[in-house]
Amino acid sequence: MIDLKENLIARHLVFDEKNKVNKNIEFLRQEAIEVFKAKGFPHRKDEEWKYTNLAPLLKIDYKLFPEGDTALEYKDIKKYLIHDIDTYLIVFVNGKYSSFLSNTTHDEADICVLSSAMHKSTHQPVIENYYGKIAPKDDSLVALNTAFAKDGAYIYIPNNVILSKPIQLVYFSTGVLQEVMYQPRNLIVVGDNSQVQIIERHQTLDDKANLTNAVTEVNVGKNAEVAIHKFQNDGNHASLIDNVFIAQERDSRASVFTFAFGGKIVRNNLNFYQNGENCNSILDGITVIDGKQHVDHHTFVEHNAPHCESHELYKGIYADQARGVFNGKIYVHQEAQKLNAFQQNNNVLLSDAASINTKPQLEIFADDVKCSHGCTVGQLEEESLFYMQQRGISKDVARALLLYAFASDALQHVTIPQVTTKVNRMIADKLGVSIDFDL
Repeated sequence: MIDLKENLIARHLVFDEKNKVNKNIEFLRQEAIEVFKAKGFPHRKDEEWKYTNLAPLLKIDYKLFPEGDTALEYKDIKKYLIHDIDTYLIVFVNGKYSSFLSNTTHDEADICVLSSAMHKSTHQPVIENYYGKIAPKDDSLVALNTAFAKDGAYIYIPNNVILSKPIQLVYFSTGVLQEVMYQPRNLIVVGDNSQVQIIERHQTLDDKANLTNAVTEVNVGKNAEVAIHKFQNDGNHASLIDNVFIAQERDSRASVFTFAFGGKIVRNNLNFYQNGENCNSILDGITVIDGKQHVDHHTFVEHNAPHCESHELYKGIYADQARGVFNGKIYVHQEAQKLNAFQQNNNVLLSDAASINTKPQLEIFADDVKCSHGCTVGQLEEESLFYMQQRGISKDVARALLLYAFASDALQHVTIPQVTTKVNRMIADKLGVSIDFDL
């Protein structure tokens, strides 16, 4: 019987010895492994994990860092990228940075690799001020990542910089002899009055049951703007736990768009902390899954200051035996007066065996606010389907058009046309039709 927790704890000492950085990072790693040792992996007795069972993933003796290099060419990865726009590009293959496939910069901003930034004195003030500051130290999966994090993206946008083009961040896994557990760590710091758009993807190119436990910390300065687009369309064997923590200063705008179309088990832990007045947070998502795929969205927005907004809209389409989970929580402190918070989760079940567990939550301690939440679960309207078929539209196309119309308003805040086009094509592919939704 494999005890993954004990195996990881036993390997940490060797990992730490081989990956020395500085005393601060080493202290964080040691502190983190002690938290993981005490708590282990979350289980279904934990209310936050009631509907997502990690036990099947923990029976595998994952390799932590695969040895050897696997050569990939641009033609091998092109279809996984937004390739019809100019972007900065950071590519990792089997957890290692690929300079051959990447396009980084230190000109208008620092867009590079975290391991490199940690070893450069010029980046130390940013590392010391922001690394490990937002992500909670008592979360066992965050602690596991902190203990074993070796590399990821380092994105630092100075004050008053509107980045000239988006950044793509892509993690590939391929060509290893056994299953791997990856612990990518991203640090994003956006200065006052600056703007950046990021596109992210984790993709397994082999048939291994890899597990990725990612942590991203995003610091959004005053009057700054950040938009992150997450594409999740992996095979039925790969699983992803994605932990994102975003701290916003006054007058800032932060958006995360999550497009979940595949993976064995996908868990998105998305957390926003509004720390100044006039913040705006946008959390939109589209989920289209089938087979025995499982996608769990856990969101949290903490309103700490007055005159702020949060907008949250998640749409889900579930076929076959697919399972969805949505747990969205909005927490309003007493000081956060005169805010507007909206949360909605709508779902369509395409089979009797598909299911969704949805739980929108509001905790409000202020008395001058506008807050609303809601959820719906239903099936396609047969009357609408029949109406379209009577006008010469085939059943499959009519079904796809209705489902697209259902999901499309979750794209309303996306401002990169090529991202919208990519999502539309992925929806069509997932629904099994050849149709252009850009009507």
